Amino acid sequence: MDKKSIIGIAVVALLFAGFAYFNNQEQKKYQQELAVWQAYQDSVAAASNPEVPVAGMPDDETVAATPESAAETAHARRVSQLGGYLAAAAEAAAEEFVVENDVMAVRFSTRGGRIMGVTLKDYTRYAPRGERDELIELFDPASAYFALTFYVKNGTNNVPVNTMDYTFEMQPVTRTAEGAQSVVMRLPVGAGAWLEYRYAIHDGAAPQRDYLVDFDVRLVNMAPEMANQTSVGIQWANTSYQNERGFKNENMYTTVAYRFPGESSIEELGMGDGEESKHISTAVNWVAFKQQFFSSVFLAPQNVSYANVAFATAQPGSGYVKEFEAQMAVPYTPQTEGYDFAFYFGPNKYSILRKVEVDGQKTALERLIPLGWGIFGWINRWCVIPVFDFLRNYIGSFGVIILILAVLIRLVISPLTYKSYVSMAKMRLIKPQVDELAKKYPKQEDAMKRQQATMELYRKAGINPMGGCIPMLIQMPILIAMFRFFPASIELREQPFLWAHDLSSYDSILNLPFSIPFYGDHVSLFALLMCLSTFAYSYYNYQQTASSQPQMAGMKFMMVYMMPLMLLFWFNDYASGLCYYYLLSNLLTIGQTLVIRRMVDDGKIQAIMDANAAKKLKGKKSKFQQRYEELLRQQEAQQRARKK
Repeated sequence: MDKKSIIGIAVVALLFAGFAYFNNQEQKKYQQELAVWQAYQDSVAAASNPEVPVAGMPDDETVAATPESAAETAHARRVSQLGGYLAAAAEAAAEEFVVENDVMAVRFSTRGGRIMGVTLKDYTRYAPRGERDELIELFDPASAYFALTFYVKNGTNNVPVNTMDYTFEMQPVTRTAEGAQSVVMRLPVGAGAWLEYRYAIHDGAAPQRDYLVDFDVRLVNMAPEMANQTSVGIQWANTSYQNERGFKNENMYTTVAYRFPGESSIEELGMGDGEESKHISTAVNWVAFKQQFFSSVFLAPQNVSYANVAFATAQPGSGYVKEFEAQMAVPYTPQTEGYDFAFYFGPNKYSILRKVEVDGQKTALERLIPLGWGIFGWINRWCVIPVFDFLRNYIGSFGVIILILAVLIRLVISPLTYKSYVSMAKMRLIKPQVDELAKKYPKQEDAMKRQQATMELYRKAGINPMGGCIPMLIQMPILIAMFRFFPASIELREQPFLWAHDLSSYDSILNLPFSIPFYGDHVSLFALLMCLSTFAYSYYNYQQTASSQPQMAGMKFMMVYMMPLMLLFWFNDYASGLCYYYLLSNLLTIGQTLVIRRMVDDGKIQAIMDANAAKKLKGKKSKFQQRYEELLRQQEAQQRARKK
């Protein structure tokens, strides 16, 4: 760009800024003049339109319509529609109050008799300015919505009741015999009849109980007041705050989850952006508004009849992640006296969730933690988590715990690493003989013969062509299990190590003034080091296998260069603890391979191969080898037939 172009752009920018400033000043002046003119018009209208006396009344008793009279009219209309008790509850002012235990503070509102906020005392969130100086709020109080919906009789009419439209009467907070704080709120519906909410907040130094809020609904003398209906509706909704550093990663783990009665697994609505909804026509045991590390769960021990669940994703930077909604129903008959429910408001911590019970029933809430399905989940539940919890009792640094965990895993799979190296060494030593077969059968039509001869050579030497790959495949479940474990482990949350301030979130050594597509606006050093170690391991492994397996040459670009680059883009937003573990795993694997290489003598391996060849000459072929050779002969015969 030349000097004249720069000057031209600068002049245009100055003109644009000047026009915007001038237009803004003119707009303010216009608004002021409009306000003055409107006030003048109002005064003229008031002077030219005096109050008109009501016919049949003397002038001194003339009254204008007042807010009080309008309120009286509205009240009379409400009484005729709802009855006196509900009308009074609809007009009553709401109150808010807080009940606490050691782990949380629960904020109540008498409007709807609902829980409108929960603060967790042991956890902090990332504030918009990036500091951790605010306690976790599970959801926005302004969006907290919980209502029962049903019909009551008012004369010959059936009146729909939504409890969010009414103010409950609060009773004094008391202590139960078990030491729980009891919160009772009542909604009068008729003479001697009311809907009663009973909340119980425990403080027994048992997290699996203290994060639970018992919620019992009682229909006191309500049968005569209730209209003919077969169910009572439940509406629950709230909006979750962004509590973690990265919106993208937190949003990926935030969704609606639910459990069918008696199942040990759970279902999820889906993860990601946009909006999702689902109608569940069968009974549901509980519904959870699940965030990455915290959840709000509505539990119904006797199950709800159905559930309609939905979420909508908030805009990044808004301070929110998702808007949740659930519509449910429970059966009702005139003999129904109430319902026993419960809420769980707390962390997605495996050691707590697996112990949560309601009315003596297991809840399977630990399934809220995405540890993976099948073998991946088994590895995490029965191996990784117990070892992790054991080490936490003796070691304070989670970075050191991850290091020890990585070493233990490498020791467990070291036999596989050894076997993989020996298999690759055998392939390397036998390569000259394989090359001789390629020279013996150079033509394309002799490919089957060359393959048969190669397999026979492998058989005599005691080589399994897949011997180098199978051990690597066996390690994959462990790598995938770690991929699931670290981003879902709340134990790593707020735990610093080296330059990382939080091992559950990405570490950033440089914040970019722009965002790179698929990469982000920051540089994660652990992710960068992990990718460099992956490149080093892939390059070293390629050098060891390319000479013995010519087909590997075509995969060099993908394995050595493309894969580490893809991992860099993929893991830049992931938990630094996960990147740190993969970095350690790569470094330990490289070191382990170098040690095995120094320990293993190629001469001894050659001697073993020669001994195997001598035995194979005397022995019979295995059934697998016989079938494989027969298959090769059939393919060769088909090729000859096609040429004819």
